[in-house]
Amino acid sequence: MPIRALAMSVYALALGVWIVVVGLPSDPFQMFVWLWLAAIAWYAGAPWSEHTRFVRDWWPAFAVLILYLYSRGLSDELIGMPVHWTMPIEVDRWMFGGHLPTEVLQDRLCGDPCLRSTEPRWYDVVLTTVYFSHFVLGLGLAFVLWIRDRAAWAAWLTRYLTINVAGLVIYILYPMAPPWLASKERYIGEALPRLTGRGWEVIGLDGFHVVLASVGNPVAAMPSLHCGIAALVAFWLIARLQSPWRWLTLLYPATMGFALVYYAEHYVIDLIAGWALAGLVMVAVGRWERRRARTGVTQPARSPAAR
Repeated sequence: MPIRALAMSVYALALGVWIVVVGLPSDPFQMFVWLWLAAIAWYAGAPWSEHTRFVRDWWPAFAVLILYLYSRGLSDELIGMPVHWTMPIEVDRWMFGGHLPTEVLQDRLCGDPCLRSTEPRWYDVVLTTVYFSHFVLGLGLAFVLWIRDRAAWAAWLTRYLTINVAGLVIYILYPMAPPWLASKERYIGEALPRLTGRGWEVIGLDGFHVVLASVGNPVAAMPSLHCGIAALVAFWLIARLQSPWRWLTLLYPATMGFALVYYAEHYVIDLIAGWALAGLVMVAVGRWERRRARTGVTQPARSPAAR
């Protein structure tokens, strides 16, 4: 067996054991380690300098993501802006003829009564999987591009970091409560349980969001970066792929948005803001790249594997 195939098999086995025993890697620290191990396995047999190149290339990005993760938890306290509770409720009801989409979806799909502990349906497993993909897809795509094309990797990572930082700035300036918290504080008449993670109990992965919640900010809801990054992935693929099927990638942010509203994580207006932010990032970063190209700034070299 070639050394790369053997190394990747050992990596896949180790990752599988980690997921079963510890849980899915979701924070920047775990993602950094597991992506580095994946790079070591992919370049198995290469000089150590090739393995340390991952750290040299990636550490600035992970520093930004770690700063984002922990600053997000304090964003509503940094300058003391008031939390917005009623605006998104009023906007969603205005858009949907007096109905709140989360109330409608939970009434139709959750069960009676709708509780976090209510027996999940098959679509809960699907929607929770889509929800979790937020934590791995952006960096997973970046890793594939780092292996294949360093210029494309730099372009994607710039967009990915930009949308995260832009979201953090908005959270600081405009803290806003999500549906589940507004319901808990009695701003919404109907009880709207937070269903995040629902359905994964049947496969033993129901606790992943608990760790993330411990460093999160409950009033960092506007815009939805879950939907924003999902849309960014779709926009990126649509811009780069040639197949007419590329437009199907828009189903990803659509499904993500459905899950977020159903689970009481976001209002529809949050999703719209996330999609709009993704479009703005694509346009703004694209213009910035073209301006750099005109001034003669070179792109990073392609990886040896992509030449």
